[in-house]
Amino acid sequence: MQSLRSLFIRALAPALAVAALGLSACTTTGGFGGDYNPIARRPTNPGAVQVKVSLQNQAVYVMEGGKPLLVAATCVGTAAKPTPKGNFRVYNKIAKKRSGSYGFWVSGDTIRPGTSGKSLGGRYVGYPMGWWVEFSPAYGFHEGYVHPSPRTHGCLRLHKNVAPKFFALVRNGTPVNIAQSQPEDATIGANLQRPTDYNDPDPPMAFTTSDRVFRTPAEPLLQ
Repeated sequence: MQSLRSLFIRALAPALAVAALGLSACTTTGGFGGDYNPIARRPTNPGAVQVKVSLQNQAVYVMEGGKPLLVAATCVGTAAKPTPKGNFRVYNKIAKKRSGSYGFWVSGDTIRPGTSGKSLGGRYVGYPMGWWVEFSPAYGFHEGYVHPSPRTHGCLRLHKNVAPKFFALVRNGTPVNIAQSQPEDATIGANLQRPTDYNDPDPPMAFTTSDRVFRTPAEPLLQ
């Protein structure tokens, strides 16, 4: 139940074509596109941090009591592959996670999109799912394109500028509540801005299959 099928399809499209000849200072969030960069506040008590997800508003609220630490857009699961609702806890964090289902087969300088279950020769390298935060088996928050409509297989994608901040704010044991709506939708989530770079082209496959794809932000993550 990986949540990057659409990204895999986007990566696969160029290969098929050839064959056929990533909270503002006041309230919510920052700018759009590649400049989308919500502020994340450092918690006073990390043990009091909790995560609330609104499926309807496609929003993630990282809270410390009634104080918002990070408010950001997310991309949720489709009706056919919904994001699970309920109360969970973070239990696994992997900064350099890769998909076990969708990715690439690399043989020398040849890189071909494919799935892990069907060898195309060479070695399999999964699609990057950086800053993975797992709350239920095979379901997690991770870096990816944040579309304005449900698009994933149940995971919760975060913009490339948001995912490392979210990763820094939560820890194993952090509670996660996922519901159709949250009270914060009417307040801090009412005018939630969203990134618009989801239609940007994927980077070269040679980059995507290398460790360079897992960038570590130079700037401080939490303020």
